[in-house]
Amino acid sequence: MTSSGHLVIMLSSFLSLFLLLLALINIFLTQWWTPTRLQKLMGRQGIKGPCYRLFHGNNKQISDMKNEAISRPKTLSHDLFALVQPHYKLWDKIYGKIYLQWYGTEPQLVIFEPELCKEILNNKDRVFLQVQPKGFARKILGNGLGFVEGEHWEKLRKVANHAFHGESLKNMIPDMVASVEMMLQRWKNHEGKKSRLPGIR
Repeated sequence: MTSSGHLVIMLSSFLSLFLLLLALINIFLTQWWTPTRLQKLMGRQGIKGPCYRLFHGNNKQISDMKNEAISRPKTLSHDLFALVQPHYKLWDKIYGKIYLQWYGTEPQLVIFEPELCKEILNNKDRVFLQVQPKGFARKILGNGLGFVEGEHWEKLRKVANHAFHGESLKNMIPDMVASVEMMLQRWKNHEGKKSRLPGIR
């Protein structure tokens, strides 16, 4: 093999090692350094929360809590939130009304203080950005009023205001009554019959 062949192999080896090193540094920064640094910064401001876990954040803890809540015997209660999202109730008791949780490497600031929630939802100064759903949630939820901003939001808001105005709703009452009566009739026809859905009789 000639010296130019050795040089090409050496350069490609160094380039491969350099790219591998960059990838490892990127993984280190995104998966560990940034989340732990952010958690420490929030902790200094008095915002605590469950500890960040490498790669999955708090997702495994949340999943375990949900599975445990679902496996418990059910009682007649209207407190469905504790069954569907048990981590919020538990962490609210442990960490207070404002705490930090992790969805993978993405931090989520959870706020249960009504006054602060009002201020965030009003967002008159446009300081708080809308959370955009990702992946499959985006396909399900689309570009509705809750996820758009600016001129598009204003257009959708005008349409929604018109649709839910008192007079518009009064005009819909006959259609609503007809729809409910039709559904009640369907239920009467299915009374005593077995449902096609599992677990429903």
